[in-house]
Amino acid sequence: MTTKQSGIAVVWLKRDFRLRDHGALHQAISSHQQLVLLYVCENSLRKEAHSSERHFDFIKQSISDLNRQLIPFNTKVLALKGEVIPVLDKLHKKINVAGLYSHLETGIDLTFKRDKNVQKWCTENNIPWREERQQGVFRGMQNRKEWIQQWSAFMNMQQFPFPQKNAFLPSDRINDLLEDFISLNLNTKLVQPGGEQNAHRYMDSFFNGRYTNYQTHISKPDLARKSCSRLSPYLAFGNLSMRQVLQRTEAEKEQGKRSRGINAFESRLRWQAHFIQKFEMECRMEFESVNRGYHRLKKEINPLFINAWENGLTGVPMVDAAMRCLVATGYLNFRMRALVVSFFVHQLWQPWQACSAFLAQQFLDFEPGIHFPQLQMQAGETGINTLRIYNPVKNGLTHDPKGLFTKKWIPELAELPDQLVHTPWDITPFEEEMYGFRLGTNYPHPIVDIDQRRKEASDILWKMQKDPLVYQESKRILSRHTLARRKSNRSA
Repeated sequence: MTTKQSGIAVVWLKRDFRLRDHGALHQAISSHQQLVLLYVCENSLRKEAHSSERHFDFIKQSISDLNRQLIPFNTKVLALKGEVIPVLDKLHKKINVAGLYSHLETGIDLTFKRDKNVQKWCTENNIPWREERQQGVFRGMQNRKEWIQQWSAFMNMQQFPFPQKNAFLPSDRINDLLEDFISLNLNTKLVQPGGEQNAHRYMDSFFNGRYTNYQTHISKPDLARKSCSRLSPYLAFGNLSMRQVLQRTEAEKEQGKRSRGINAFESRLRWQAHFIQKFEMECRMEFESVNRGYHRLKKEINPLFINAWENGLTGVPMVDAAMRCLVATGYLNFRMRALVVSFFVHQLWQPWQACSAFLAQQFLDFEPGIHFPQLQMQAGETGINTLRIYNPVKNGLTHDPKGLFTKKWIPELAELPDQLVHTPWDITPFEEEMYGFRLGTNYPHPIVDIDQRRKEASDILWKMQKDPLVYQESKRILSRHTLARRKSNRSA
Protein backbone atom coordinates (compact mmCIF):
# COMPACT_ATOMS: atom_id res chain seq x y z
CA MET A 1 0.00 0.00 0.00
CA THR A 2 1.31 3.45 -0.94
CA THR A 3 2.17 5.65 2.02
CA LYS A 4 1.23 9.32 1.97
CA GLN A 5 4.10 11.63 1.12
CA SER A 6 4.71 15.36 1.09
CA GLY A 7 5.36 17.60 -1.81
CA ILE A 8 3.93 15.82 -4.87
CA ALA A 9 3.02 18.17 -7.72
CA VAL A 10 0.20 17.23 -10.10
CA VAL A 11 0.28 18.34 -13.74
CA TRP A 12 -3.32 18.08 -14.86
CA LEU A 13 -3.52 17.40 -18.59
CA LYS A 14 -6.64 18.69 -20.37
CA ARG A 15 -5.94 19.82 -23.93
CA ASP A 16 -2.16 19.98 -23.70
CA PHE A 17 -0.83 16.51 -24.53
CA ARG A 18 2.83 17.28 -25.17
CA LEU A 19 6.16 17.48 -23.36
CA ARG A 20 7.76 20.29 -25.38
CA ASP A 21 6.89 23.95 -24.77
CA HIS A 22 4.61 22.92 -21.94
CA GLY A 23 4.36 25.79 -19.46
CA ALA A 24 2.58 23.88 -16.70
CA LEU A 25 5.03 20.98 -16.85
CA HIS A 26 7.99 23.37 -16.86
CA GLN A 27 6.69 25.20 -13.78
CA ALA A 28 6.04 21.93 -11.96
CA ILE A 29 9.59 20.74 -12.66
CA SER A 30 10.94 24.12 -11.53
CA SER A 31 9.16 23.69 -8.20
CA HIS A 32 11.72 20.95 -7.37
CA GLN A 33 8.91 18.66 -6.29
CA GLN A 34 8.34 15.16 -7.55
CA LEU A 35 5.44 15.22 -9.96
CA VAL A 36 2.82 13.10 -11.63
CA LEU A 37 1.07 13.71 -14.96
CA LEU A 38 -2.68 13.27 -14.50
CA TYR A 39 -5.44 12.91 -17.07
CA VAL A 40 -9.07 12.36 -16.06
CA CYS A 41 -11.42 11.00 -18.70
CA GLU A 42 -14.47 12.80 -17.33
CA ASN A 43 -17.81 11.02 -17.56
CA SER A 44 -19.64 14.34 -17.73
CA LEU A 45 -17.51 15.52 -20.64
CA ARG A 46 -17.93 12.25 -22.53
CA LYS A 47 -21.70 12.68 -22.28
CA GLU A 48 -21.64 16.33 -23.37
CA ALA A 49 -23.28 16.83 -26.77
CA HIS A 50 -20.19 18.28 -28.48
CA SER A 51 -17.93 15.36 -27.50
CA SER A 52 -17.42 12.10 -29.36
CA GLU A 53 -15.40 8.90 -29.16
CA ARG A 54 -13.36 10.28 -32.04
CA HIS A 55 -12.04 12.99 -29.73
CA PHE A 56 -11.31 10.62 -26.87
CA ASP A 57 -9.52 8.15 -29.14
CA PHE A 58 -7.30 11.01 -30.31
CA ILE A 59 -6.59 11.76 -26.65
CA LYS A 60 -5.81 8.09 -25.98
CA GLN A 61 -3.32 8.06 -28.83
CA SER A 62 -1.79 11.23 -27.43
CA ILE A 63 -1.41 9.63 -24.00
CA SER A 64 0.14 6.50 -25.52
CA ASP A 65 2.59 8.73 -27.34
CA LEU A 66 3.48 10.52 -24.11
CA ASN A 67 4.00 7.20 -22.37
CA ARG A 68 6.45 6.11 -25.05
CA GLN A 69 8.40 9.33 -24.66
CA LEU A 70 8.39 8.95 -20.88
CA ILE A 71 9.96 5.48 -20.87
CA PRO A 72 13.48 6.89 -20.24
CA PHE A 73 12.06 8.65 -17.15
CA ASN A 74 10.51 5.40 -15.86
CA THR A 75 7.10 7.05 -15.60
CA LYS A 76 3.78 7.34 -17.40
CA VAL A 77 0.58 9.35 -17.42
CA LEU A 78 -1.84 8.55 -14.61
CA ALA A 79 -4.92 8.21 -16.86
CA LEU A 80 -8.12 7.71 -14.87
CA LYS A 81 -11.86 7.72 -15.45
CA GLY A 82 -14.34 9.58 -13.27
CA GLU A 83 -14.66 13.26 -12.41
CA VAL A 84 -11.83 15.62 -11.60
CA ILE A 85 -12.63 16.65 -8.04
CA PRO A 86 -13.30 13.12 -6.68
CA VAL A 87 -10.08 11.99 -8.38
CA LEU A 88 -8.13 14.87 -6.83
CA ASP A 89 -9.68 14.06 -3.45
CA LYS A 90 -8.51 10.44 -3.63
CA LEU A 91 -5.11 11.46 -4.95
CA HIS A 92 -4.65 14.04 -2.21
CA LYS A 93 -5.30 11.39 0.42
CA LYS A 94 -2.69 9.16 -1.19
CA ILE A 95 0.14 11.51 -2.00
CA ASN A 96 -0.61 14.91 -0.45
CA VAL A 97 -0.94 17.13 -3.51
CA ALA A 98 1.35 20.09 -2.91
CA GLY A 99 0.51 21.97 -6.08
CA LEU A 100 -1.72 21.70 -9.14
CA TYR A 101 -0.46 22.80 -12.55
CA SER A 102 -2.43 23.03 -15.79
CA HIS A 103 -2.96 25.17 -18.86
CA LEU A 104 -5.55 27.94 -18.99
CA GLU A 105 -8.38 26.40 -21.01
CA THR A 106 -10.85 28.35 -23.13
CA GLY A 107 -13.44 25.61 -23.26
CA ILE A 108 -17.16 25.01 -23.23
CA ASP A 109 -19.42 26.02 -20.36
CA LEU A 110 -19.12 22.58 -18.78
CA THR A 111 -15.33 22.75 -18.49
CA PHE A 112 -15.41 26.37 -17.31
CA LYS A 113 -17.78 25.47 -14.46
CA ARG A 114 -15.61 22.46 -13.67
CA ASP A 115 -12.53 24.67 -13.45
CA LYS A 116 -14.29 27.04 -11.05
CA ASN A 117 -15.13 24.05 -8.84
CA VAL A 118 -11.51 22.88 -9.02
CA GLN A 119 -10.39 26.34 -7.92
CA LYS A 120 -12.78 26.13 -4.96
CA TRP A 121 -11.41 22.68 -4.09
CA CYS A 122 -7.84 23.94 -4.25
CA THR A 123 -8.69 26.89 -1.99
CA GLU A 124 -10.44 24.66 0.55
CA ASN A 125 -7.45 22.30 0.63
CA ASN A 126 -4.85 25.09 0.64
CA ILE A 127 -3.35 23.83 -2.61
CA PRO A 128 -1.93 26.40 -5.04
CA TRP A 129 -3.17 26.03 -8.63
CA ARG A 130 -1.06 27.57 -11.35
CA GLU A 131 -2.60 27.92 -14.82
CA GLU A 132 -0.30 28.63 -17.78
CA ARG A 133 -1.23 30.04 -21.17
CA GLN A 134 -0.66 27.92 -24.27
CA GLN A 135 -2.56 29.89 -26.95
CA GLY A 136 -1.86 33.51 -26.12
CA VAL A 137 -5.40 33.95 -24.80
CA PHE A 138 -5.84 36.45 -21.97
CA ARG A 139 -8.64 36.18 -19.43
CA GLY A 140 -10.48 39.25 -18.14
CA MET A 141 -9.93 41.52 -21.15
CA GLN A 142 -12.67 44.07 -21.81
CA ASN A 143 -11.46 45.07 -25.27
CA ARG A 144 -8.64 44.41 -27.76
CA LYS A 145 -6.62 47.60 -27.38
CA GLU A 146 -3.58 45.82 -25.95
CA TRP A 147 -4.27 42.26 -27.08
CA ILE A 148 -2.15 42.05 -30.22
CA GLN A 149 0.90 43.42 -28.39
CA GLN A 150 0.47 40.96 -25.51
CA TRP A 151 -0.21 38.08 -27.87
CA SER A 152 2.87 38.88 -29.96
CA ALA A 153 5.05 39.12 -26.87
CA PHE A 154 3.82 35.73 -25.69
CA MET A 155 4.38 34.11 -29.08
CA ASN A 156 7.91 35.49 -29.26
CA MET A 157 8.91 34.07 -25.88
CA GLN A 158 11.47 31.29 -25.76
CA GLN A 159 9.89 27.86 -25.81
CA PHE A 160 10.01 25.67 -22.73
CA PRO A 161 12.39 22.75 -23.36
CA PHE A 162 11.76 19.03 -23.28
CA PRO A 163 12.23 17.81 -19.66
CA GLN A 164 15.92 17.48 -18.91
CA LYS A 165 15.72 15.79 -15.53
CA ASN A 166 13.72 13.02 -13.98
CA ALA A 167 11.32 14.68 -11.59
CA PHE A 168 8.54 12.18 -12.26
CA LEU A 169 6.93 9.71 -9.92
CA PRO A 170 8.06 6.19 -11.02
CA SER A 171 5.67 3.95 -12.93
CA ASP A 172 5.43 1.32 -10.20
CA ARG A 173 4.32 3.98 -7.75
CA ILE A 174 1.79 5.31 -10.24
CA ASN A 175 0.32 1.83 -10.67
CA ASP A 176 -0.29 1.75 -6.94
CA LEU A 177 -2.02 5.11 -6.61
CA LEU A 178 -5.61 4.61 -7.79
CA GLU A 179 -7.55 1.85 -9.52
CA ASP A 180 -9.83 3.52 -12.07
CA PHE A 181 -7.43 3.45 -15.00
CA ILE A 182 -8.81 4.01 -18.48
CA SER A 183 -8.10 1.63 -21.33
CA LEU A 184 -6.00 3.16 -24.08
CA ASN A 185 -7.52 0.83 -26.68
CA LEU A 186 -9.29 2.70 -29.48
CA ASN A 187 -13.02 2.52 -30.17
CA THR A 188 -12.96 4.23 -33.58
CA LYS A 189 -10.80 4.26 -36.67
CA LEU A 190 -8.92 7.55 -36.83
CA VAL A 191 -7.78 8.71 -40.25
CA GLN A 192 -5.32 11.13 -38.64
CA PRO A 193 -3.36 9.80 -35.65
CA GLY A 194 -2.97 11.72 -32.42
CA GLY A 195 0.18 12.38 -30.42
CA GLU A 196 3.00 14.87 -30.09
CA GLN A 197 5.42 12.93 -32.29
CA ASN A 198 2.82 12.59 -35.05
CA ALA A 199 2.17 16.32 -34.77
CA HIS A 200 5.83 17.07 -35.46
CA ARG A 201 5.85 14.64 -38.39
CA TYR A 202 2.89 16.43 -39.94
CA MET A 203 4.50 19.81 -39.35
CA ASP A 204 7.78 18.61 -40.87
CA SER A 205 6.07 17.23 -43.97
CA PHE A 206 4.13 20.46 -44.42
CA PHE A 207 7.21 22.68 -44.32
CA ASN A 208 9.27 20.17 -46.29
CA GLY A 209 7.05 20.49 -49.34
CA ARG A 210 3.30 20.32 -48.85
CA TYR A 211 3.12 24.06 -48.18
CA THR A 212 3.96 24.89 -51.81
CA ASN A 213 0.37 24.27 -52.92
CA TYR A 214 -1.29 25.61 -49.78
CA GLN A 215 -2.65 28.80 -51.34
CA THR A 216 -3.80 27.26 -54.62
CA HIS A 217 -5.38 24.13 -53.11
CA ILE A 218 -6.87 25.53 -49.91
CA SER A 219 -10.40 25.73 -51.35
CA LYS A 220 -10.28 22.39 -53.17
CA PRO A 221 -12.08 19.73 -51.10
CA ASP A 222 -9.84 16.88 -52.29
CA LEU A 223 -6.48 18.57 -52.87
CA ALA A 224 -6.65 20.51 -49.60
CA ARG A 225 -6.44 17.26 -47.67
CA LYS A 226 -2.77 17.07 -48.64
CA SER A 227 -1.75 20.68 -49.22
CA CYS A 228 -3.20 22.15 -46.03
CA SER A 229 -1.10 21.74 -42.92
CA ARG A 230 -3.53 19.35 -41.15
CA LEU A 231 -2.15 20.68 -37.85
CA SER A 232 -5.51 21.80 -36.46
CA PRO A 233 -6.21 18.63 -34.38
CA TYR A 234 -2.72 18.86 -32.88
CA LEU A 235 -3.33 22.47 -31.92
CA ALA A 236 -6.82 21.73 -30.62
CA PHE A 237 -5.58 18.99 -28.29
CA GLY A 238 -2.27 20.61 -27.47
CA ASN A 239 0.08 18.14 -29.18
CA LEU A 240 1.61 21.37 -30.45
CA SER A 241 1.53 24.84 -28.97
CA MET A 242 0.64 27.78 -31.19
CA ARG A 243 4.02 29.27 -30.29
CA GLN A 244 5.82 26.23 -31.71
CA VAL A 245 3.99 26.50 -35.02
CA LEU A 246 4.37 30.26 -35.37
CA GLN A 247 8.06 30.21 -34.52
CA ARG A 248 8.63 27.34 -36.94
CA THR A 249 6.84 29.33 -39.64
CA GLU A 250 9.06 32.35 -39.01
CA ALA A 251 12.17 30.15 -39.04
CA GLU A 252 11.18 28.66 -42.40
CA LYS A 253 10.66 32.13 -43.84
CA GLU A 254 14.11 33.20 -42.61
CA GLN A 255 15.58 30.19 -44.42
CA GLY A 256 14.12 31.39 -47.70
CA LYS A 257 10.68 29.78 -47.83
CA ARG A 258 8.89 33.05 -48.58
CA SER A 259 5.91 31.99 -50.64
CA ARG A 260 2.28 33.05 -50.77
CA GLY A 261 1.46 29.72 -49.19
CA ILE A 262 3.64 30.33 -46.13
CA ASN A 263 2.26 33.85 -45.71
CA ALA A 264 -1.34 32.69 -46.07
CA PHE A 265 -0.76 29.92 -43.55
CA GLU A 266 0.76 32.32 -41.04
CA SER A 267 -2.16 34.70 -41.48
CA ARG A 268 -4.63 31.96 -40.63
CA LEU A 269 -2.68 31.08 -37.50
CA ARG A 270 -3.19 34.63 -36.31
CA TRP A 271 -6.90 34.52 -37.11
CA GLN A 272 -7.18 31.32 -35.10
CA ALA A 273 -5.85 33.05 -32.01
CA HIS A 274 -8.14 36.03 -32.65
CA PHE A 275 -11.29 33.91 -32.65
CA ILE A 276 -10.34 32.00 -29.50
CA GLN A 277 -9.75 35.30 -27.70
CA LYS A 278 -13.14 36.48 -28.95
CA PHE A 279 -14.82 33.39 -27.49
CA GLU A 280 -12.90 33.82 -24.23
CA MET A 281 -14.34 37.32 -23.90
CA GLU A 282 -17.94 36.35 -24.77
CA CYS A 283 -18.37 32.66 -24.06
CA ARG A 284 -22.18 32.97 -24.22
CA MET A 285 -21.60 32.43 -27.94
CA GLU A 286 -21.82 28.73 -27.13
CA PHE A 287 -25.55 29.17 -26.70
CA GLU A 288 -26.70 32.39 -28.38
CA SER A 289 -25.75 34.83 -31.09
CA VAL A 290 -23.14 37.34 -29.99
CA ASN A 291 -25.30 40.06 -31.58
CA ARG A 292 -28.39 40.22 -29.37
CA GLY A 293 -30.42 41.69 -32.20
CA TYR A 294 -30.57 38.24 -33.79
CA HIS A 295 -32.13 36.62 -30.72
CA ARG A 296 -35.51 37.55 -32.21
CA LEU A 297 -34.73 35.55 -35.36
CA LYS A 298 -36.80 32.39 -35.07
CA LYS A 299 -36.32 29.32 -37.25
CA GLU A 300 -38.56 26.28 -36.94
CA ILE A 301 -36.71 22.98 -36.44
CA ASN A 302 -37.28 20.51 -39.28
CA PRO A 303 -36.05 17.05 -38.19
CA LEU A 304 -36.35 15.65 -41.74
CA PHE A 305 -34.10 18.37 -43.12
CA ILE A 306 -31.57 17.90 -40.34
CA ASN A 307 -31.50 14.12 -40.76
CA ALA A 308 -30.98 14.42 -44.53
CA TRP A 309 -28.17 16.94 -44.00
CA GLU A 310 -26.39 14.84 -41.35
CA ASN A 311 -26.52 11.73 -43.55
CA GLY A 312 -25.53 13.39 -46.82
CA LEU A 313 -28.91 12.85 -48.46
CA THR A 314 -30.09 16.37 -49.26
CA GLY A 315 -29.97 15.79 -53.00
CA VAL A 316 -27.36 18.55 -53.40
CA PRO A 317 -24.12 16.74 -54.36
CA MET A 318 -21.48 19.16 -53.04
CA VAL A 319 -23.21 19.35 -49.67
CA ASP A 320 -23.76 15.59 -49.43
CA ALA A 321 -20.23 14.70 -50.47
CA ALA A 322 -18.77 17.09 -47.91
CA MET A 323 -20.97 15.74 -45.11
CA ARG A 324 -20.20 12.11 -45.90
CA CYS A 325 -16.49 12.90 -46.06
CA LEU A 326 -16.62 14.68 -42.71
CA VAL A 327 -18.47 11.86 -40.97
CA ALA A 328 -16.05 9.28 -42.36
CA THR A 329 -12.76 11.12 -41.84
CA GLY A 330 -13.24 13.93 -39.32
CA TYR A 331 -11.80 16.49 -41.74
CA LEU A 332 -13.04 19.09 -44.20
CA ASN A 333 -11.23 22.08 -45.58
CA PHE A 334 -12.48 25.48 -44.46
CA ARG A 335 -14.52 26.30 -47.57
CA MET A 336 -16.47 23.06 -47.38
CA ARG A 337 -17.09 23.61 -43.66
CA ALA A 338 -18.48 27.03 -44.44
CA LEU A 339 -20.55 25.61 -47.29
CA VAL A 340 -22.27 22.88 -45.27
CA VAL A 341 -23.07 25.34 -42.47
CA SER A 342 -24.33 27.91 -44.95
CA PHE A 343 -26.62 25.33 -46.55
CA PHE A 344 -27.94 24.29 -43.13
CA VAL A 345 -28.69 27.78 -41.81
CA HIS A 346 -29.75 29.46 -45.07
CA GLN A 347 -31.16 27.03 -47.62
CA LEU A 348 -32.58 24.71 -44.96
CA TRP A 349 -33.31 27.71 -42.70
CA GLN A 350 -32.35 25.90 -39.50
CA PRO A 351 -30.84 27.56 -36.40
CA TRP A 352 -27.09 27.22 -36.13
CA GLN A 353 -27.50 25.79 -32.62
CA ALA A 354 -29.16 22.72 -34.20
CA CYS A 355 -26.01 21.77 -36.13
CA SER A 356 -23.42 22.78 -33.54
CA ALA A 357 -23.15 19.53 -31.59
CA PHE A 358 -23.26 17.22 -34.61
CA LEU A 359 -20.48 19.09 -36.39
CA ALA A 360 -18.38 19.27 -33.22
CA GLN A 361 -18.66 15.50 -32.81
CA GLN A 362 -17.41 14.95 -36.37
CA PHE A 363 -14.60 17.53 -36.39
CA LEU A 364 -11.47 15.82 -35.13
CA ASP A 365 -10.11 19.30 -34.51
CA PHE A 366 -13.09 20.61 -32.53
CA GLU A 367 -11.93 23.79 -30.84
CA PRO A 368 -14.68 25.72 -28.99
CA GLY A 369 -13.01 29.07 -29.56
CA ILE A 370 -13.14 28.53 -33.32
CA HIS A 371 -16.34 26.53 -33.57
CA PHE A 372 -18.92 28.88 -32.08
CA PRO A 373 -17.72 32.21 -33.54
CA GLN A 374 -17.41 30.59 -36.98
CA LEU A 375 -20.91 29.10 -36.83
CA GLN A 376 -22.34 32.53 -36.09
CA MET A 377 -20.29 34.21 -38.77
CA GLN A 378 -21.45 31.72 -41.41
CA ALA A 379 -25.04 32.07 -40.16
CA GLY A 380 -24.86 35.82 -40.74
CA GLU A 381 -25.74 36.58 -37.11
CA THR A 382 -22.87 38.81 -36.06
CA GLY A 383 -24.03 41.98 -37.79
CA ILE A 384 -20.45 42.92 -38.66
CA ASN A 385 -19.49 40.36 -41.29
CA THR A 386 -20.44 40.31 -44.95
CA LEU A 387 -23.39 37.96 -45.45
CA ARG A 388 -22.09 34.83 -47.17
CA ILE A 389 -24.61 32.38 -48.61
CA TYR A 390 -22.66 29.76 -50.50
CA ASN A 391 -23.96 28.41 -53.79
CA PRO A 392 -23.25 24.66 -53.58
CA VAL A 393 -23.55 24.14 -57.35
CA LYS A 394 -21.19 26.99 -58.20
CA ASN A 395 -18.70 25.83 -55.57
CA GLY A 396 -18.86 22.30 -56.94
CA LEU A 397 -18.23 23.43 -60.51
CA THR A 398 -15.39 25.73 -59.41
CA HIS A 399 -13.58 23.59 -56.86
CA ASP A 400 -14.43 20.06 -58.02
CA PRO A 401 -14.99 20.54 -61.76
CA LYS A 402 -14.49 16.90 -62.72
CA GLY A 403 -16.45 15.67 -59.74
CA LEU A 404 -13.59 13.56 -58.37
CA PHE A 405 -14.31 14.45 -54.75
CA THR A 406 -18.06 14.27 -55.22
CA LYS A 407 -18.04 10.88 -56.94
CA LYS A 408 -15.67 9.48 -54.34
CA TRP A 409 -18.11 10.20 -51.54
CA ILE A 410 -21.31 9.75 -53.53
CA PRO A 411 -20.71 6.59 -55.57
CA GLU A 412 -24.34 6.75 -56.72
CA LEU A 413 -23.19 9.51 -59.09
CA ALA A 414 -20.06 7.72 -60.31
CA GLU A 415 -21.41 6.91 -63.77
CA LEU A 416 -22.67 10.41 -64.54
CA PRO A 417 -20.63 12.65 -66.87
CA ASP A 418 -18.83 15.64 -65.42
CA GLN A 419 -21.48 18.11 -66.55
CA LEU A 420 -24.19 16.34 -64.54
CA VAL A 421 -22.36 15.49 -61.33
CA HIS A 422 -23.27 18.74 -59.58
CA THR A 423 -26.73 19.07 -61.15
CA PRO A 424 -28.12 15.53 -61.47
CA TRP A 425 -31.63 17.03 -61.59
CA ASP A 426 -30.81 18.25 -65.11
CA ILE A 427 -30.60 14.69 -66.44
CA THR A 428 -32.87 13.82 -69.35
CA PRO A 429 -34.89 10.59 -69.65
CA PHE A 430 -32.55 9.50 -72.47
CA GLU A 431 -29.50 10.10 -70.23
CA GLU A 432 -31.14 8.21 -67.37
CA GLU A 433 -31.33 5.15 -69.61
CA MET A 434 -27.82 5.71 -70.97
CA TYR A 435 -26.16 5.95 -67.54
CA GLY A 436 -28.44 3.58 -65.64
CA PHE A 437 -29.35 6.35 -63.21
CA ARG A 438 -32.76 7.47 -62.03
CA LEU A 439 -33.13 10.57 -59.89
CA GLY A 440 -35.26 9.82 -56.86
CA THR A 441 -34.19 6.17 -56.88
CA ASN A 442 -30.40 6.10 -57.08
CA TYR A 443 -30.02 9.53 -55.50
CA PRO A 444 -32.65 11.85 -53.96
CA HIS A 445 -34.22 14.92 -55.48
CA PRO A 446 -33.04 18.15 -53.76
CA ILE A 447 -35.05 18.58 -50.58
CA VAL A 448 -35.33 22.36 -51.18
CA ASP A 449 -35.14 24.77 -54.09
CA ILE A 450 -31.65 26.10 -53.36
CA ASP A 451 -32.02 29.31 -55.39
CA GLN A 452 -35.39 30.23 -53.96
CA ARG A 453 -34.32 29.48 -50.40
CA ARG A 454 -31.14 31.47 -50.89
CA LYS A 455 -33.12 34.55 -51.91
CA GLU A 456 -35.56 34.17 -49.02
CA ALA A 457 -32.75 33.91 -46.48
CA SER A 458 -30.85 36.78 -48.01
CA ASP A 459 -33.88 39.09 -47.96
CA ILE A 460 -34.59 38.38 -44.28
CA LEU A 461 -31.00 38.73 -43.10
CA TRP A 462 -30.20 41.88 -45.06
CA LYS A 463 -33.37 43.47 -43.68
CA MET A 464 -32.36 42.53 -40.14
CA GLN A 465 -29.02 44.30 -40.50
CA LYS A 466 -31.01 47.56 -40.54
CA ASP A 467 -32.67 46.72 -37.22
CA PRO A 468 -31.71 49.31 -34.53
CA LEU A 469 -30.71 46.64 -31.98
CA VAL A 470 -28.65 44.73 -34.55
CA TYR A 471 -26.91 47.98 -35.51
CA GLN A 472 -26.32 48.97 -31.87
CA GLU A 473 -24.91 45.53 -31.09
CA SER A 474 -22.70 45.67 -34.18
CA LYS A 475 -21.08 48.85 -32.88
CA ARG A 476 -20.55 47.23 -29.48
CA ILE A 477 -18.96 44.12 -31.03
CA LEU A 478 -16.67 46.20 -33.22
CA SER A 479 -15.60 48.29 -30.26
CA ARG A 480 -14.86 45.27 -28.11
CA HIS A 481 -13.45 42.70 -30.50
CA THR A 482 -11.85 44.24 -33.55
CA LEU A 483 -8.19 45.00 -33.96
CA ALA A 484 -6.62 47.93 -35.77
CA ARG A 485 -8.03 46.98 -39.20
CA ARG A 486 -11.59 48.05 -38.39
CA LYS A 487 -12.69 48.57 -42.00
CA SER A 488 -12.04 45.00 -43.06
CA ASN A 489 -15.10 42.82 -43.59
CA ARG A 490 -13.14 39.98 -42.00
CA SER A 491 -12.55 41.88 -38.77
CA ALA A 492 -14.80 40.32 -36.17
